[in-house]
Amino acid sequence: MATLTIRKLEDEVVDALKARARRNRRSLEAEVRVALRDLVSHGSATSLRELADQIAALTPKVPQSDSTELIREDRMR
Repeated sequence: MATLTIRKLEDEVVDALKARARRNRRSLEAEVRVALRDLVSHGSATSLRELADQIAALTPKVPQSDSTELIREDRMR
């Protein structure tokens, strides 16, 4: 197994991961491991919508935009 180090991770992301770990009764390390595993195999047990909600929850203060609007704007150029 490999070891991965992530530097300069925003405090909000770490806080959200810690909260998620508490909800799931896992350590932070175990929660990150599960989140990464789910991310790379997103089609298995987790729907894309659930995955998008989980990712958005990692940055709650960042406004989320609807990609449909962005695609329409891009087509209008």
